[in-house]
Amino acid sequence: MTELHTTVTWIDVREQLPRAGQPVAAAITGRYPAEATADPATARPQEFWLVRTMYYTDRHHTEDGEVHRDCFVDSDGVVRFPHDPDGDDSVTHWAELPTLPGGTAHLLLGDDVRPALRKAWNMR
Repeated sequence: MTELHTTVTWIDVREQLPRAGQPVAAAITGRYPAEATADPATARPQEFWLVRTMYYTDRHHTEDGEVHRDCFVDSDGVVRFPHDPDGDDSVTHWAELPTLPGGTAHLLLGDDVRPALRKAWNMR
């Protein structure tokens, strides 16, 4: 296995937001609904905090024509907003995605891909 390491710096969304269009790792907090099979008298939603890849945008148009501003969007088109303590699902922190293995780029296209991939596979 190639030993490649990276450092992640988390940024609090209350202090700074990413630039529009930037793909990021987003820390999301919220509550899963109580299980339908649970006793309704004691059933409680389960809180979560997890990391998903998303992109930040200052304007997002949904398929039904709604426009959201200053939000994070995941690959399924789910929109989440920065820190909403009353919401069921919001982004608390974000971090730049790590660079590609063995390099300094986040994205490579065309003729640069194969050499960089070979270099990463051959790293020991």
